Amino acid sequence: MASLYKKVISGKPYWYLREMGWVDGKPKLVSERYVGTAAEIEALLDAREDRMLPERTRHLDFGAVAAAWGLLAGLGVAAVIDGEAGARRAGLPLSPGTYLALAALNRVVDPCSKRAFAEWWRTTAADRFTKIPVSALDHRRFWDAMHAVPLAALPRIEEKLAAAACARFGLDTSSVALDMTNFATFIDTGNGRAPIAQRGKAKQKRADLRLVGLGLVVTRDGGVPLLSHAYPGSKPDVTQFPQMIAALAARHAALAAAAGQGGAEMTVVFDAGQNSEANFALLAATKLRYVGSVPASDCRDLLALPASARAVVDKERFGGLTACDTRREVYGTERRAILTHSPELHAHQARGFDGTTLAKAARQLDELAATLARGKTRRARDKVEAEIGKITHDAWVRRVITWQLTGGTPKDLRLAWSIDQHARAALEQEIFGKHVLITDHHDWPAAEVIAAYRSQSEAEFSFRQMKDPHAVSFSPMHHWTEHNIRIHVFTCVIALQIAHLMRLKAQRAGLRMSVRELLAQLAGIGETVLIYPAERGRPKARRMLTETTATQGKLIEAFQLDRYAPAVRS
Repeated sequence: MASLYKKVISGKPYWYLREMGWVDGKPKLVSERYVGTAAEIEALLDAREDRMLPERTRHLDFGAVAAAWGLLAGLGVAAVIDGEAGARRAGLPLSPGTYLALAALNRVVDPCSKRAFAEWWRTTAADRFTKIPVSALDHRRFWDAMHAVPLAALPRIEEKLAAAACARFGLDTSSVALDMTNFATFIDTGNGRAPIAQRGKAKQKRADLRLVGLGLVVTRDGGVPLLSHAYPGSKPDVTQFPQMIAALAARHAALAAAAGQGGAEMTVVFDAGQNSEANFALLAATKLRYVGSVPASDCRDLLALPASARAVVDKERFGGLTACDTRREVYGTERRAILTHSPELHAHQARGFDGTTLAKAARQLDELAATLARGKTRRARDKVEAEIGKITHDAWVRRVITWQLTGGTPKDLRLAWSIDQHARAALEQEIFGKHVLITDHHDWPAAEVIAAYRSQSEAEFSFRQMKDPHAVSFSPMHHWTEHNIRIHVFTCVIALQIAHLMRLKAQRAGLRMSVRELLAQLAGIGETVLIYPAERGRPKARRMLTETTATQGKLIEAFQLDRYAPAVRS
């Protein structure tokens, strides 16, 4: 057994390592080795610790990048794109499909420009498990890859990817939601190389910018995109509906077969913005079923029905929601119409009307009345009346506000106004909380029609997600030609598909969370690189994952992140 032994020589302590053993039944010194003075031992320990501690560390993003890359690889995104794009162009280190898959990956995790992509890649662990070096990620190579993919191939690529998602995840295609929006761009007014970017009715309230329109068809379960349609932002949504319905009808059979639902009907859910006689006629011709809505104000006969005409639909699913199921002529044909009334929507509309819309009009009328009372205005009567008309342009405001303008000359003009409480009460009773749904499903219970229509929120959520600057974002978009803008929109739709499939996968693992929350949890799974000094050659590196929570452990299992993890994990 070895032990330290101190010898004092000339008044100074020296340390030895002794080993004792039994010899002939007696303890005897077997070996003795000189260790050194206390200072020499301290130096030896310091040198040993220096060899054990890393010289420096690096922290890399792992979880979100690995989860998104796993889905991109599982769906074969790069291979599908390459199959349609043809042979790789000379000078491209990676295939066009790989570049577009990488662009979609970045959109999901941390959207940035192509110029900033290589720098972002350095902050992730993806180069290790994808075997893609940062040297291959120059922004000009991304542009070359985008030019290598013909626009005519995008619908075929999209159809194949949608079919792959349906097959892999068993997506329910029997009911889908259709909606459209537009995105503001910063393309110069004089740029004639991007006809898809036009000024129109901006849904982001940026009327000064050129817009790119986008229509989506998403699954009722999970909001996974199955079809997209990019169009000039100057065109009304209703004019793009026929193209989307025609494409959806053509793909329906293949998508249903891929999901194992061959022969099943498909119901399209859309809002009143798509309504026209021609569009309903097209739906009938394609054999697609529908659930839609019409503005309640267009159905005065239904709004006039007493509350006793409505009955509670399903208290467990919809609380106090009531409905009246009837038939009426809508867009030239008698259709099933369901008038619904939601107490929650009623209360929300009442608060919004009184607290925002009516309050704003009241404030503006008070300011105008005060200006006229000072008697210093130079505006003629017709100009003042025009301003009052602008303030009360909202149809509901016009119904409840009464006003009177007196005086002949500008300095004598006076304004008096008031809120007609009886008209306000009649407006609330007639309209607030009410929707009118229409459908060609005559055998569906009202509860199923209402549930189907509410799935429209999945499409609306998809657009809100694409307008989130931090995850799955349309922006930033630094492209200014028709071709590259359409390819950019396409990669954004792929990113949305991947993000919503990730959310669906987590949900099926028992983890219900939003896309942003999911990405935040995955981002917490990092990779640490410990870099140790070496006597000769390159420093040695050891990689391990950071400590994880119980939720993150479940995500590692759900997304099979161990296949991308380094060999050693803490």
